Amino acid sequence: MTTKEVADKFVNLCKEGKYDEAYGMYADNAVSEEMPGVPNNVTKGKANILKEFQQWGESIEEMHGGSVGEPMVAGNHFVVPMSMDATFKDRGRQQMDELCVYQVENDQITRATYHYQLPDMGQGM
Repeated sequence: MTTKEVADKFVNLCKEGKYDEAYGMYADNAVSEEMPGVPNNVTKGKANILKEFQQWGESIEEMHGGSVGEPMVAGNHFVVPMSMDATFKDRGRQQMDELCVYQVENDQITRATYHYQLPDMGQGM
């Protein structure tokens, strides 16, 4: 698959709420990197990335809305704008806009980096 085909498939799965399938597109040795300042901001390995996503999902009390934009492709990378409005069990309601940058090799996502403004939580994260 081309990077555009990977990007389109990934985005369509996310838009359909099929996040487990979308994360299934990650390579076994993929790396996921959150913003500096987030505890444990680098996660290595598809299994660990899936585990962190599941834990994040379990921390949500209620989802109020969100969006997944269209991908923009450059070489073996693509970027997708995403937004979220959710109430978290431990920190209340938060709205977030982010740019998600993905690197593709051999039809799989090998690296994901997330770019967003850290929410003001009073004491940091």
